[in-house]
Amino acid sequence: MFRDRAFKHERFFSGSGRESPFGKGDLKYVILDLLKEKPRYGYDIIRALEERSHGFYTPSPGVVYPTLQMLEEMGYANAAERDGKKIYTITEEGIKFLDEQKDFTDKVKSHMKRQWNPENIGSFAQMMGEFAELARMMGHRARRVAPDKMKRIREVISSASEEIKAILEE
Repeated sequence: MFRDRAFKHERFFSGSGRESPFGKGDLKYVILDLLKEKPRYGYDIIRALEERSHGFYTPSPGVVYPTLQMLEEMGYANAAERDGKKIYTITEEGIKFLDEQKDFTDKVKSHMKRQWNPENIGSFAQMMGEFAELARMMGHRARRVAPDKMKRIREVISSASEEIKAILEE
């Protein structure tokens, strides 16, 4: 599992790394797929998603537990009390549902692999570290910069932003 300390302690995304990469309702397929592998506690599901995303996504308990409850209400998962905590298992109905939705589930998994491509992790972490350094530098020095220099800095950042946007759209 990806654990670059310099990257892990920096939070470059709003929401502290919690924004969902999933479309509305997609998380239920991912959670059911995890439960198909083995019974899990809610915390285990959170950690499994963090691991599969190589540290780029950590779902909040406020997303995971309501989804688990919904899956229980739909009859796709069961919860049993163990050591004072709920452990969830997939039901036969849940397995059937996953099988019926296989094409869609495969699309969600494919999206996850593309979005969290392990080949890009090192470069991504380095790039985000550079963004963080720029933000720190600007936060410390920008208040004391003369207006003409501030204008030049904004132009450089704007130009870089446009160039990056063009690269991403290629």
